[in-house]
Amino acid sequence: MSDLRMDITTGIGLAGAGAGIFAAMSGRRKVAAIAAVGAAVAAAAARRDAKAAAELERRVASMNEQIRQLENAVAAQVQSRMVAEEAVKSLSGQLSDAERRAGDVSSTPLILTDDGTSSEGLTDAVTGLFNHDYFLVALDSRIAAARRHLRPVAVALLDIVEGREGDARPPADARMIANALRETLRESDTATRLRDGRFGVVLEDTPENGAIWTMERVRRRLAEDNPDLTLWAGVACYPAHAFDVGALIDRADAALESAREWHQDRIEVATAD
Repeated sequence: MSDLRMDITTGIGLAGAGAGIFAAMSGRRKVAAIAAVGAAVAAAAARRDAKAAAELERRVASMNEQIRQLENAVAAQVQSRMVAEEAVKSLSGQLSDAERRAGDVSSTPLILTDDGTSSEGLTDAVTGLFNHDYFLVALDSRIAAARRHLRPVAVALLDIVEGREGDARPPADARMIANALRETLRESDTATRLRDGRFGVVLEDTPENGAIWTMERVRRRLAEDNPDLTLWAGVACYPAHAFDVGALIDRADAALESAREWHQDRIEVATAD
């Protein structure tokens, strides 16, 4: 189309030029006026073509800039995904190493603290469950995997005491609680004993309702052996309540404190605010 316009413009211009030459040779004014009009039309057409060409170049430049920005965005996403995958691999390696070390307790000396936990190994000396350090690594690894595969993870903190009434009730037998957790939880779940004597549970691929039901099953299993126990549990879920390890534990801890305000058994769920 632009070539056709250029041909028309050129034809008009040549016609105007020819008319001008003829007018000059013959001295006719009308012919000269026609030549002037033709030249003006040719100039106007040329300006329009130049404007259209400039607009087309501007659009092409804008499209090229958008393509460049899109390529940069895709490259950034690919880089971010590679970094995330490397982080998951690193955490998975740490978790595998931790599990290997925990399985070979003879390779790591156990130094007992006042509360009976191990300060050097990855297992609790009293219950045989994983300890606080392993709890943090396991939760971090599970959240990283859940973020990658868009799946939920739940964490629960448990405080279990002897008796049904009173403010000064002694902690329940830790070995009995550990046995109940082993018998109740799935192989993919992680049960740990924390530094303060409470218990931490990581539930893989588990939403809020599933975590509540799991804690209820633990409560019922404990009640079979000792109906006088009182169980308080605080539950928090990724990504419903928090997006990282620290915030998720804080949410579960706050839920546990709310549960402890009740004298009887209570399973409390964290809030998102």
